[in-house]
Amino acid sequence: MSKPLTDQEKRKQISVRGLAGVENVSDLKTNFNRHLHFTLVKDRNVATKRDYYFALAHTVRDHLVGRWIRTQQHYYEKDPKRVYYLSLEFYMGRTLQNTMVNLALENACDEAIYQLGLDMEELQDMEEDAGLGNGGLGRLAACFLDSMATLGLAAYGYGIRYEFGIFNQKIVKGWQVEEADDWLRYGNPWEKARPEYMRPVHFYGRVEHHPDGVKWVDTQVILALPYDTPVPGYRNNIVNTMRLWSAKAPCEFHLKDFNVGGYIQAVLDKNLAENISRVLYPNDNFFEGKELRLKQEYFVVAATLQDIIRRFKASKFGSIEEVRMDLTTLPDKVAIQLNDTHPAMAIPELMRILMDDEKLNWETAWDITVRTCAYTNHTVLPEALERWPVDLFQNLLPRHLEIIYEINRRHLERISALYPGDFDRMRRMSLIEEGGQKKINMAHLCIVGSHAVNGVAQIHSDIIKDTVFKDFYEVDPEKFQNKTNGITPRRWLVMCNPGLAEVIAERIGEDYIRDLCQLKKLLKFVDDDALIRDIAKVKQENKMKFAALLEEQYKVKINPDSMFDAHVKRIHEYKRQLLNCLHIITLYNRIKKEPNKAWTARTIMIGGKAAPGYHTAKMIIKLITAIGEVVNNDSVVGDRLKVIFLENYKVTLAEKVIPAADLSEQISTAGTEASGTGNMKFMLNGALTIGTMDGANVEMAEEAGEENLFIFGMRVKDVEALDKKGYDAMEYYNRIPELKQAMDQISKGFFSPAEPDQFQDIVKMLMHHDRFKVFADYEDYIKSQEKVSALYKWTKMVIHNIAGCGKFSSDRTIGQYAREIWGMEPSLEKIAAPDDPR
Repeated sequence: MSKPLTDQEKRKQISVRGLAGVENVSDLKTNFNRHLHFTLVKDRNVATKRDYYFALAHTVRDHLVGRWIRTQQHYYEKDPKRVYYLSLEFYMGRTLQNTMVNLALENACDEAIYQLGLDMEELQDMEEDAGLGNGGLGRLAACFLDSMATLGLAAYGYGIRYEFGIFNQKIVKGWQVEEADDWLRYGNPWEKARPEYMRPVHFYGRVEHHPDGVKWVDTQVILALPYDTPVPGYRNNIVNTMRLWSAKAPCEFHLKDFNVGGYIQAVLDKNLAENISRVLYPNDNFFEGKELRLKQEYFVVAATLQDIIRRFKASKFGSIEEVRMDLTTLPDKVAIQLNDTHPAMAIPELMRILMDDEKLNWETAWDITVRTCAYTNHTVLPEALERWPVDLFQNLLPRHLEIIYEINRRHLERISALYPGDFDRMRRMSLIEEGGQKKINMAHLCIVGSHAVNGVAQIHSDIIKDTVFKDFYEVDPEKFQNKTNGITPRRWLVMCNPGLAEVIAERIGEDYIRDLCQLKKLLKFVDDDALIRDIAKVKQENKMKFAALLEEQYKVKINPDSMFDAHVKRIHEYKRQLLNCLHIITLYNRIKKEPNKAWTARTIMIGGKAAPGYHTAKMIIKLITAIGEVVNNDSVVGDRLKVIFLENYKVTLAEKVIPAADLSEQISTAGTEASGTGNMKFMLNGALTIGTMDGANVEMAEEAGEENLFIFGMRVKDVEALDKKGYDAMEYYNRIPELKQAMDQISKGFFSPAEPDQFQDIVKMLMHHDRFKVFADYEDYIKSQEKVSALYKWTKMVIHNIAGCGKFSSDRTIGQYAREIWGMEPSLEKIAAPDDPR
């Protein structure tokens, strides 16, 4: 029998990875050695693995630069409408492999590195994740950048270059401990500083009103230094830009006082100014009203708007001469998309520029602003909605507060005219919330100041129209739209699961990678034994590889034939990791009760970070690890049930766990998860979903057929009915013996014998003030999990799921934003490569 192929030999046979031409490979080797020598100033004898990674990164980056420059020239010549995607988060992960995929360089680089006697995977592992996001919202922005480039849109992602991204999570004695993510420690080969485009940003000061206009004076100035990262489209030679701002103190910062002897202190104080871009706030779906956070939000907006207007006014490529002076045409050339309310300050800031700097009247400025801006809502959880204290604004951004008051005055005048005497409606719709301390409701500002407002899945878009923003929908129904989220099939299939991508390509060709709807063609192979066998084989290989990684990291023996049941996302009460815990305990108790029954073996993996200040979420992690301690060391259970908490879940770990998963847990209380995108990644990679009718799960069931998902639990209307009636957790506890047993075990210290009342906070919450009604869905969840176990080995259902994934490409999502909100037309045409004659 021939010996099995090595990973490297296997990779060579995968055509979706691009062709490895001889000249190509030879050039790559030459350039690699050139970078090692001239860029890194290293000799092969002393070079480290990190040096080799940097040499490879620079070699691949060389292939981007010509395309990058040419793309930007192309935009200047064509002068298309440009879209600016403003986000406080871009959760990019690693860049090297994604760039090789999009440039069709993967096999050539692999071969070159192999011939140089190096291991590609080892080099890729040297790259730090760019973790400039918390979860779904930041990762969505990253997928959108990939799709905008692939669809040939003149698009720019604008955000903050945080020195420290989302913290690294360590689990110590079962508890989460946070560690700073010093991701820039060794440098970032993918970014290019652009000091020539540095912009001043103003804070504090006071407002003067003169006959000739308004002046904001005596401000503190911080400089915004841009760093550009290339964003390549999929094999179309387009390279767009993500521009992230870093805060710099101006040279004269406080130094005027230095003659008083405070020179050293003044220089040290520059740090205070530069703290603005120091660290990402680690909250997901939670608002923390800190001054530094408001500074970050205004900082990115003010720097970005100066850039947008400079580019709008510029005449030709590379010129700083201004030619377009008439700003009334701004909405024809510029679209600004606000990713949640975090960049909401773009609305008053654009008004400030148009009126105070460009001297336009209110009506003209307001018309331009509304036609330019659009707002995406990401959550309906009340604790996540941004409400800034007016006194914070008064101090930090006095001119913007005046503008917001005037926006509100005119807005309420309109409401009052439509609903005379309806003061309660005016109170509900005001941008300013009265009461204790006055607050600015940023969502209301975004709705009033935008021409389009969208939710991120059909059910979520319906909920915002029916409940949270009902009053606004009644006044301006045409503003409200749906744009169901999507994911990029480049990173989330071709890159992370090349085996599956290839099996699909062998049946339907490679075009599905740019047009995911072609996956429907797999339906005619649903009974094809060869495809069923191939898909099952790829899944098994992915599981073996992941199991090896788990055993190395956690020293727990993993049964690769067990069902891999994955629940990975931020730890939050609404995402109901606790419901999963109750299933684990129930399953454990059943195995203990009937140890001789033929149980379907499971490895249950739960992963995700808890916000550092979120006590309940941290207790949930401790509970999961405590349950794992008991279950994993019970010899009666053996390898039929294992529980693993995946430490430091991030983009790069997701790329490993998702291709290996059999079951995807999407179990939020109906009406709480706006969309979810992890759900789509699992579906595309051949896992089945157990989930509630929430977020995009609803549309996934529609696309794949509800019979091919495990849907359980209350629907939104049931949750509403239960709220009306009053949710009584004790009723379920007293009625359902297995639930009572599980809760008593948690409560009486079965999982924490050294500290029996360790989990009292969780028990009290579940019994007496559980907003997310875990017990109400327990019975149906357990039944659904029984069905899962009974049906396991379900490759035909998997094929139905993969075939139903087409809708969930971010290419489809972005195509809809472009046509229905931005007034732009996507295009799949290639532009000339830099080495082609033009």
